[in-house]
This record gives sequence, structure tokens and C-alpha cells, in this order.
Amino acid sequence: MRYFLELSYNGTEYHGWQNQPNAISVQEVIEKALSTLLNTKISIVGAGRTDAGVHAKQMFAHFETDQIMDNLVYKLNSFLPKDVAIHNLFEVKTDGHARFDALSRTYLYRIATKKNVFNFNNTYFVNQELDLEKMNKASKILFEYIDFQCFSKTNTDVKTFNCKVMQAEWNRVEDEIHFTVKADRFLRNMVRAIVGTMVNIGLGKIEVEALHDIIQSKNRSEAGFSVPAHGLYLTHIEYPEDIKI
Repeated sequence: MRYFLELSYNGTEYHGWQNQPNAISVQEVIEKALSTLLNTKISIVGAGRTDAGVHAKQMFAHFETDQIMDNLVYKLNSFLPKDVAIHNLFEVKTDGHARFDALSRTYLYRIATKKNVFNFNNTYFVNQELDLEKMNKASKILFEYIDFQCFSKTNTDVKTFNCKVMQAEWNRVEDEIHFTVKADRFLRNMVRAIVGTMVNIGLGKIEVEALHDIIQSKNRSEAGFSVPAHGLYLTHIEYPEDIKI
């Protein structure tokens, strides 16, 4: 039978979600815990591949087993380190896929506007004034395009650079500025490159309308810098309702 895990993690100590030959990953620690508890080798497939240092408030992964023990969520949380938490476990259709069945993914990027000794590991501190009005105008331009190669990490092995952006907006939240972006899929480093470009627009280094030329160039070097990973959070993944059994 196939099951979905719903989980969250603080990505600070991990080299991303995906298994790595010489570095610790979130996938690795969950697979080890599952394999130990179920007394058989378990492999999991995640909904996406977050980069090193990126966090997830909501992530899903699927795995297959013919044995599910009582209180598996509780037992997994007892085995897992403090920065990885399992929230739910449910059976899905035999072909239910955590990655390919996802309808959309939503990311949040947090920028701190004041120095705060308690959140420097979770936000990107910018000590200059950002023009949110310009940044929101630029965000609307994203809806006019589907090819976002200019924001993709170079030498990425993908069949298409097309993504459908469904939401993109900036909001001030107390001493932080939050960027929320939702799309059917994301390219590697895409959100961090978009945010870096928007920050340059907010600082007046790039004009809003120049974003059209940047996107149309399909050239990563034309876009802005990539903001640090520790301010990025995967916050929501949407699936069809009928995926559950």
C-alpha cells in the first residue's frame, strides 16, 4: 500500500531534501527512521527538492509498505531529530505520487527590516529601505510569462522552463517583509533569484519595466542576485482531493 507523510523541517543543518553522497539530507534521516521502525528498507519520494538551508512548513513524501504499525507518527517523531517533525500519515491511491500529483506549491520568503538577534537564522536582513509598491508592480509582471529560464540555476537538467505563477505578492508584517509566491512548479533556485531581482527593484537599482527584458532574455546573468536560503520556506502543497483513500 502507498502512504503519504505530511511533515515539516528546519533546513539549517541539512544539505537540502534530496539524498547526497557526502552530506546529511532530510530524506535520509526520515528513511532511516522508517526503515528502523518497520524493520525493512524504506525509500521515500518527496514533493520537491528544497536546496541546502531552505525550510519547509509543509512537505509531503510517499512510500510503500505492507505493514503499518500503530502510532507510527508518534514513534517516528521519537526517532527523528528535533528539526524534523511528522504531522500526518494517510493512505493514498496505489499510483498517488507526492511530486507529480501536486497541483501547486507555495513559498514564503522573509526579509527582516530591523536587526533582530532572534531571527537572523530564519530571515534575510536588509538594512536599506525597500519600495514595496514597486516590488508589487514587478510581481504582477510574473503573471504575463511562463518561461522563467532567467531565474533558473544554470546547467539544470530540466525538459522545460515553463511554470504557471498563480500568486506573487509582497506584504509588510511587523518588522519583516514577506514575499508569497504560488505556482504549479518551480525551477531550481527560482524563488531566491526572483526575490533578489525584486530587492534590486525595491532599492531602485533596476526599473520595474526592466523585468520584461530580464524574463525575455532567458539569461540568468541578466536577473538579480540569489538571496540566502535561510529566509525561504515551502509553506503549502496542494493535491487533488481524490488522491486519498
